[in-house]
Amino acid sequence: VFDKTGTLTRGKPEVTDIVTAGGIEEHDVLKMAVSIEAVSEHPLAQAIIEKGRQAQVSPVSVEHFEALSGLGARVVVNGKKWLLGNLRLMEKEAVAMNGFVRKAERLASEAKTCVFVAEAGRVVGLIGVSDRPKAYAREAVSRLKEMGLKVAMITGDNEKTARAIGDVVGIDQIVAEVLPKDKAEEIKRLKLEGQVVAMVGDGINDAPALTTADIGIAIGAGTDVAMEASDITLIKDDLRSVPSAIRLSFETMKIIKQNLFWAFFYNSLGIPVAAGALYPFFGILLNPVVAAAAMAMSSVSVVSNSLRLRASRVW
Repeated sequence: VFDKTGTLTRGKPEVTDIVTAGGIEEHDVLKMAVSIEAVSEHPLAQAIIEKGRQAQVSPVSVEHFEALSGLGARVVVNGKKWLLGNLRLMEKEAVAMNGFVRKAERLASEAKTCVFVAEAGRVVGLIGVSDRPKAYAREAVSRLKEMGLKVAMITGDNEKTARAIGDVVGIDQIVAEVLPKDKAEEIKRLKLEGQVVAMVGDGINDAPALTTADIGIAIGAGTDVAMEASDITLIKDDLRSVPSAIRLSFETMKIIKQNLFWAFFYNSLGIPVAAGALYPFFGILLNPVVAAAAMAMSSVSVVSNSLRLRASRVW
């Protein structure tokens, strides 16, 4: 299971579209969005702030800032309530959409995340943010499928945006519109279905899911919290390392099973001989020096077989 933002995508979104209601200037929508996002460290917030910097927008002071996890934010400016967030937030607050749903669907079909800006109960603007997939994301997914593994993506984005990204990277199984706190529950659901689940993520929000999964895989370029919660940390920010790590684990298990088999077989034969099992029949006793050398050869053979992993090409 891959997280989307920062894992499958670059995690460096850019504002590509600003759509406004009639009589509203793009500059005003961007100004308010920048003002609300000024204290946020979310990648989408940083994209909006960067767009504001490029447009030389000066933020206004906001009051009563309230972050709404997985939804957006609520603030008060000059006595008026403003909302900034996703469609779920707008629906939850019963905001008048003014035809923006269709505009958002168009942007979502282009794999863009939609951020709504609402004032006094009505949407006044829509900001489209694009986060391009990482290089080799599709190749990594393809390799995992070649290994016979099921690949899924989990994201807080709406279904349409998630599907568009999934089409680009080659993932069909999409779990969309998941709040950060619910990612771990989705992993639990998969485990209850009898699946062995590996979770790949990079952010603070991914830490509970990484811990819940059978195997947590953190991207080295991600947060320290994610790396601490994971079982495996990929040093390079290259998703091809995921199938490589899994294939290496398969090779390791194969070597372990070979070593166990041959060690059991060798000792099952050698120990009775060393104990004198052949003496009653053939009068043969094993010299202690020879027995010790034979035991050493057992260890040497196990180590030598294990060293084959050094020459193993995981891909």
